[in-house]
Amino acid sequence: MTTLQAMNSAPALADTDLGRDLITVTTRPDTVFVDGQGSWLTDEGGKRHLDLVQGWAVNSLGHSPVVIAEALARQSRRLLNPSPALHNRPMLDLAARLVGLSCFDRVWFGSSGAEVNEAAVKLARRWGQRMRHGAHEVISFDGAFHGRTLAMMRASGKPGWDSVFAPMPAGFARARFNDIASVERAITPASVAVMIELVQGEAGVNLADPGFVRELRALTTERQLLLIADEVQTGIGRCGRAFAHELFGIEPDLMTLAKGIGGGVPLAALLCKEAFNCFAPGDQGGTFGGNPLMASVGLAVVDTVCQDGFLAQVRQRADHLARGLQAIVHDHGLVAERGAGLLRALVLPTDTAPQVVAAAQALSPVGLLINAPRPHLLRFMPALTISDDEIDQGLKLLRQALHATMG
Repeated sequence: MTTLQAMNSAPALADTDLGRDLITVTTRPDTVFVDGQGSWLTDEGGKRHLDLVQGWAVNSLGHSPVVIAEALARQSRRLLNPSPALHNRPMLDLAARLVGLSCFDRVWFGSSGAEVNEAAVKLARRWGQRMRHGAHEVISFDGAFHGRTLAMMRASGKPGWDSVFAPMPAGFARARFNDIASVERAITPASVAVMIELVQGEAGVNLADPGFVRELRALTTERQLLLIADEVQTGIGRCGRAFAHELFGIEPDLMTLAKGIGGGVPLAALLCKEAFNCFAPGDQGGTFGGNPLMASVGLAVVDTVCQDGFLAQVRQRADHLARGLQAIVHDHGLVAERGAGLLRALVLPTDTAPQVVAAAQALSPVGLLINAPRPHLLRFMPALTISDDEIDQGLKLLRQALHATMG
């Protein structure tokens, strides 16, 4: 029987199955959420869930924040999408705000992390054509996650992703995270850039070693390679600074942002220094890139998050959460707690993370939403606005889920 025949002969979903009209791309719990406010989601049955996932670090200001609702309402009455070939004021203002916050000079807006990561690879290759005699190969790292387009799956370091949809795009090489010698071995005359997540979220909140990052910056500069920082998950306050690379004391040549920059709406950005602003007209674009509706939200989010007082509160809440998770490690005999800012993880001694996630959501009368990016690991990405009381409540619920699962 061929694969296609096997798929066609599989039993159809019953009419009562939730999500029967959706293409299967993931396994979702049988819960439908209808309302979200701050750190809380409410399902159709009226049960409340404390959400420490927030759309995988998307809802930087929590669910349904007033600042986003007002920006959407205000802009939706004025202008939605004149065309990406025309200027609009929110796009210009958001670009200027990001340039003012960062070490970069130019911005291009997209809608998703995968889209801007792919744009970063294209920009690096265009620069390689013009400045490096056609150099085009991008070095990335084991454990990296850069998105689900074909090229970004090839760039990612998830096992099996380099062949699952073969043939995959060429022009990518792989190095070991936190191993500068492996980067040196991967460099060839065809190399044009190194792409790195300074905190590998999907791999389990793995932090780059500061010494490794400094060596990587020096090496890429010496070899005339671009350094691309994928800050899709870490940018816009998630790690307690506007951008995670600030924690490492380096300046990348290109940076990508998504998730938190939109606070829940589809918005992403590629930033570069002036020397690498080398796209020709037509090289890059997108129907929704920089549309004023999303850009107005992004500006409201960035203006809220990227101010000293707000970021200081994020760092305080991160310390509070980290201390609570460390106490759980000690009390429950877990392996470790780690993270940066409000992107944190618990390492379990066994592959029971999915069971803990299910047990946490099933708690009553209040459920807890957490994430298991690996079978032995739990990840926490709460709203940057979460309160200390909500952190304490989440830790209490987590203890209950761990007790129910691991004893």
